Amino acid sequence: MSIAFLESSRQFHLRNRDVSYVFRVLEGGELNHLYFGGRLTDDGPLTDLQDILFRDMLCVSDDRGMLSLEQIRQEYPVTGSGDLRPCALTVCDDRGSHVARMLYAGHTIVRGKPPLTGLPATYVEDTSEAETLEITLRDDDLGLQAVLQYTIFEQLPVITRSVRLENVGGRTLAVEGAYSAALDLPDAQWDMLTLTNTWSRECEVERAPLRAGGQRVSSLDGRSSQHANPFVMLARPHTDELHGEAFAVSLAYSGNFDIDVTVDSIGGARLLAGINPTLFRWTLEPGGSFQTPEAIIAYSDHGMSPLSQTMHTLLRTRMARGPWRDRRRPVALNTYESLYMDVNERNVKELATEAADLGVELIVVDDGWFGERDWDDASLGDWTPHPRKFPNGLKPVADHVHGLGMKFGLWFEPEMVNPDSDLYRAHPDWVLGDTTRELSIGRHQYVLDLTRADVRDHIVAAMGDVIAANDVDYIKWNMNRSLSEVFSASWPADRQGEIYHRYVLGYYDLLSRLLDRFPNLLIEAGSGGGGRLDPAVLAFSPQYWISEDTDAMERVKIQYGTSFAYPLAIMSNHVTPVPNAQTGRKSSLKTRGDVAMFGAFGYELDPRTLGEEGRAIVREQIARYKEYADLLRDGDYYRLLDPFRPNSAFAPADAAWIVVSNNRREALVGYYRTRIGVNVPVRYLKLAGLDERTRYAVDEIGFDVERRPRYGDELERVGLSLTDGSNCQLHPQVPLGDNLSRIFHLHALEE
Repeated sequence: MSIAFLESSRQFHLRNRDVSYVFRVLEGGELNHLYFGGRLTDDGPLTDLQDILFRDMLCVSDDRGMLSLEQIRQEYPVTGSGDLRPCALTVCDDRGSHVARMLYAGHTIVRGKPPLTGLPATYVEDTSEAETLEITLRDDDLGLQAVLQYTIFEQLPVITRSVRLENVGGRTLAVEGAYSAALDLPDAQWDMLTLTNTWSRECEVERAPLRAGGQRVSSLDGRSSQHANPFVMLARPHTDELHGEAFAVSLAYSGNFDIDVTVDSIGGARLLAGINPTLFRWTLEPGGSFQTPEAIIAYSDHGMSPLSQTMHTLLRTRMARGPWRDRRRPVALNTYESLYMDVNERNVKELATEAADLGVELIVVDDGWFGERDWDDASLGDWTPHPRKFPNGLKPVADHVHGLGMKFGLWFEPEMVNPDSDLYRAHPDWVLGDTTRELSIGRHQYVLDLTRADVRDHIVAAMGDVIAANDVDYIKWNMNRSLSEVFSASWPADRQGEIYHRYVLGYYDLLSRLLDRFPNLLIEAGSGGGGRLDPAVLAFSPQYWISEDTDAMERVKIQYGTSFAYPLAIMSNHVTPVPNAQTGRKSSLKTRGDVAMFGAFGYELDPRTLGEEGRAIVREQIARYKEYADLLRDGDYYRLLDPFRPNSAFAPADAAWIVVSNNRREALVGYYRTRIGVNVPVRYLKLAGLDERTRYAVDEIGFDVERRPRYGDELERVGLSLTDGSNCQLHPQVPLGDNLSRIFHLHALEE
C-alpha cells in the first residue's frame, strides 16, 4: 500500500495489491483524473492515460493553450469554472455569483485514517491499515478552501472520499451543492445496477446499460428511503458474479442523497455521489466549515460477488463498531407478529417462559408497551409503561426475562409523535414543519424537530430513563414515515436549506449519546423496514430490520438484493406465523427458518401455539443457527441463482447462495424454489468459492438424501444435483410443492 507523489509530473498514485487510483495537477491547478481500476505496476508518469484534444464549440481557457475543462476528466469539478457538465461543487457568493475556480494549493499524506467531524465513517484500528491523502484546493477570490480526503486501505480494494469546505475569507458564502466524490470515467460501456423499489419490496436489483444523458438514484424523503438505496454498482456488460470488471459506490449518509451518472456527448461518464442538492443550501460564514459524508468506492476485476464481499468485510469490520461488532447476535423473539399490540405483563411473561425452553436468548417487547397505546394513532412520544397493560411497570417483566437467562429488549420510535399524546399536547412547537400551514400526517404521526437541542435532550432523557430503570439490553429503533413540508421555526429564513442535513446530524447525535451512556446496548435500526439502510447507520446499529415483509419467499429476494451492498451479519430476519401477514402465503416452518438463518436470526411466533413437532423444529433451527453463526458472519458470500431473472424455462425464479469459510474448508448453501415444475430436467446448482482440490462431504439438512463426497472442482463446474420429487420421484423424501427450501452443509475431508 502506498500513496506516491511524483513531483516531476505532479502526479498522485494511490495503490495497493489490487487497485490503482491515479490523478495529477494540471498546469493551471485543476486536478485531472487519469485512472481507476486494477493495480498498475508503473511508478513513473502516467500523464498519457488521457489525451487532451482541442474540439470545436467547447469553452476554453485561452491563456493555457486552448484547454477546455469540458473534456478533462476531473477529480472535483466546480460549477462556474467552464465545465458545463454536472459538477461536484456549487457555491454562491454574497453578490449572487456562482463563478468559482478551485485550484491546487498543497497536500499532505498521513498514515491511518482521520475521523470526520460529526459524521460516521469507516475507520482503522491501526495506522498501518490505511493511508490518507488530503488535497487542498483554494479559490482566493472567494476565500473558499476545499480539502479532499482520500483513504486507501491496505487489504481491501477500497478508496474512500469526502470533502471539507472551509471559508477562509471575509464574505459569507452559500454552498448549494457539495458532493462527496466525483469519478470521471473514460468510457460509458457499463451497466448500472441499483437497489430500488418501495415498502416491503426493498432492494430489488435493476440492471440497465448506461445511456446518453443522466441516470440517477436519489432520495428526498429525509432518509435514504425504500425507493432507492444509496448504492450503485457499475459493471461491464458481460460481467457476472464471478468474472469481469465492476466497481461500487456507497454513500455513508442517512438523509437525502444523490448518486448520478451522466454520459457526455463524446462517450465519457461522470459519477457524482453525495448529499442531494435539491432543497439544500448551507450558509458558510467566515471561519466556518462544512463536512460532506463519506463515499466508499470499491473495485473488482473478478465479478460482482467478490465486489460485494469487499463491501461486506469493510462494513462489518470497519464501519460497525462496539462490543457487538464481532459477537453472535442473540436469537430473538419479538412480540409483534405474535401479539401485535396486545402486549401485557401476563402475555409477555408466558411467551418468555416458553421461549426460554426453546433456546431463545432475547425477548423484545415491540409496539404497544407505552403511554395509552392500543393502536398506532396514540402515545408516540410518551415513553412510560402503559398503566393498564403493565400496572407494575416493566421491571417485573424485565426481571422475569433476565431470570430465565435471556436478554430484554424494547421497541421505540423516538423521532415521531402522535397528535394524541401527552408530548404533543405539551410541546406542539416541537414538530418539524410550518405550523401556519396544514401539515401532512403519516401513520397518524408527525416528525419531531431533531435540529433542536432541547428536543434531542428530551428524547435521550426519556429513553435513557426507561433503559436504565429496566436494565434494557436491546432496543429496536424504528422510523415509520418520511419527512415532509420540512421547516423549522427554530432557524432563520436563510438557514432553512440546512434543515434536512441538520436533522440527520441530530439523528446521529441521539444514537451517539445513548451509546455513550449505555455502551453495551445492542441497537437494531429500521425505518418501516429498509427505509434508512445505509453504511452510516451501521456505525451505531450493527444489525438492521431490512424489511417489514416477512414472507419467506419474498424475503429471499430482499435478502438477495441487500447482499449486493451489505453483509449478512447486519440483516435481521425473523420466522413469522402463517398465513403470512403481508401475502397470506403459507410456507413450512422449515422454509421460513432456512431463509431467516442467513442473517441475525429470530422469531415472531407465539411459542404457546406450537405443537411438539413445531417446538422440536424450532429447537433444531436455533441450535443450527448457533452452530453456523460464525461461518455466516465471517464467511465469503456468493450469489448463485438470481430470483429477479429467469434461471431457465423450468426454474423461472429460483434463488440460491453459498457462504464459504475463509479457509475454504466449510460452506453452507441455501437453495429456494418458488414454483415447482412437472417432468422438468434435473437441476444442477453450480457452487462457488470452494477449493478445487479439496474433497467435501455434502450433507443436506432436513432431508435424508445420501450423496457421495465430491471435489470442489466438480461442485463448481458440474454442480450439485437438485433431484427431488418433481424428477420422477428419484428422491420422494424431498416434497413436491412450491416454496421449497434446501440447505446443504459442506465440510472438507482429510485425504
